[in-house]
Amino acid sequence: MLKEPTNCSWVCVGHQVAGWLVVLCVLAGAGCAAGHSRLDRLAWEQSRLIDLTHSFGADTIVWPTEQDFRLVLQQAGETPGGYYYASNRLEMAEHGGTHIDAPIHFAKGGQTLDQVPIERLVGAGVRIDVTAQCARDRDYLVTIQDFEQWEAAHGRIPTRAIVLVDTGFVRYWPSRQQYLGTELRGPEAVRALHFPGLHPEAAAWLVRERQVKAVGIDTASIDYGQSTKFETHVALLSQNVPVFENLGDLRDLPDRGFEVIALPMKIAGGTGGPLRVIAVLPSAH
Repeated sequence: MLKEPTNCSWVCVGHQVAGWLVVLCVLAGAGCAAGHSRLDRLAWEQSRLIDLTHSFGADTIVWPTEQDFRLVLQQAGETPGGYYYASNRLEMAEHGGTHIDAPIHFAKGGQTLDQVPIERLVGAGVRIDVTAQCARDRDYLVTIQDFEQWEAAHGRIPTRAIVLVDTGFVRYWPSRQQYLGTELRGPEAVRALHFPGLHPEAAAWLVRERQVKAVGIDTASIDYGQSTKFETHVALLSQNVPVFENLGDLRDLPDRGFEVIALPMKIAGGTGGPLRVIAVLPSAH
């Protein structure tokens, strides 16, 4: 935190973003505001932003029982008033493309999307690379041992971190056959799903031992494709730990030393929703 200046009165809350101090201030004094505006700009200019979000479009992958994303053109062209105007309508599932699962998705009485504290959606991130394991086994379940091996190499997962699991399956997007393991649609397709996920015991370990803020993965579900009870969802969401699914390419992220900002559409009563998620890295990365 910066020291309080003696010539102006202000209230300030700071947090670390990728190793740079970003200060958000409510200032009573134009000179103070200008000075801290320059500091904030310098911090962001010396950071690197990585988009971890798939674009939403006709090829967006959704759960086999959901309807596809649709962008419906309503108007595009010159108006009688002499100006150009364009407007579309969105038709989409809560849980399609890059999205968030709110606790209520698998926990009765859990937080709806608009009730998830914003503090859970921003914070220090770690990338757990299990691409080699998942290349050998499409149905791989990430284990506690995977986390322990990561910690042996990179240090302890920080308390209240946002954990991003890199299975490498992003390379298959947007092929439904390769990404999901099937092109089938409807209830029968669920039985044909084959992709990696997080073992429920490993999920419970993250909650219990590392008090994680959130967990994300670059597959269609935090549970592996062949799950029938969705125990990993339950282990996380019942503890108010939101889940990010269908993340974009995680390969450019370091193992640690970055911040995550994951802001979903704020849907009142929502069980989930589309998510724009970015990583903020120091410029040295």
